[in-house]
Amino acid sequence: MNTMNKITVSIPQLHEAPVALTAPPGGLRGMVTDWSSDRQAFQVSWGKAMMWVFLLSDTFIFGSFLTGYMTVRASTTVAWPNPSEVFALHVGGANIPLLLIAIMTFVLISSSGTMAMAVNCAYRRDRVNAATLMIVTATFGELFVLMQAFEWSKLILEGVRPWGNPMGAAQFGSAFFMITGFHGLHVTCGVIYLFVIVRRVLRSDYEKSGNYQNVEIAGLYWHFVDLVWVFIFAFFYLW
Repeated sequence: MNTMNKITVSIPQLHEAPVALTAPPGGLRGMVTDWSSDRQAFQVSWGKAMMWVFLLSDTFIFGSFLTGYMTVRASTTVAWPNPSEVFALHVGGANIPLLLIAIMTFVLISSSGTMAMAVNCAYRRDRVNAATLMIVTATFGELFVLMQAFEWSKLILEGVRPWGNPMGAAQFGSAFFMITGFHGLHVTCGVIYLFVIVRRVLRSDYEKSGNYQNVEIAGLYWHFVDLVWVFIFAFFYLW
């Protein structure tokens, strides 16, 4: 009787290899990876990262201006003009100190609120309200620049010049025109920037991709300009 041997062949089962989820590398390697991707830096988009770099450089410039102003004011031997008198407005037979500056500050701070609401509407893809709120923000900016032009005109008519003034220390004029003029230039550029973004929003340029981050980036610039004015108001007009 023939005996049939059973041969058992074991076939290894094939299992799917687990997919490893790799986290972004950290440290120097992570920084190199971010910047070489040409799409984002430090886990944010290039546009937002470059705006932060620009704002950081502007912070150094404004900081240098204000530091120089405080140094000059503290070291001058000639009496510094009293801001409450220099920037007073004659209303109804009385001089009201810092009235125009207070209105300018209120207008600019209010524009930060409308800009924040515009960003919120943009991310909800409510482009009509986003564009409307940005137009309101730009209008506030234009009003601020017009009031600053009135302030400049008033002081120029009173004899204030970058190289001197009849009210006291000669450095007052140069510090005033340099600091407020540089900030006013930023506000003017911001108004133009906002209108460019408004045009793109109304044309539905961001609707196809659903990415309204450019509105947020414009908001970062505008909030920075408002924050700088708070420091100028505190150091230049209240000190």
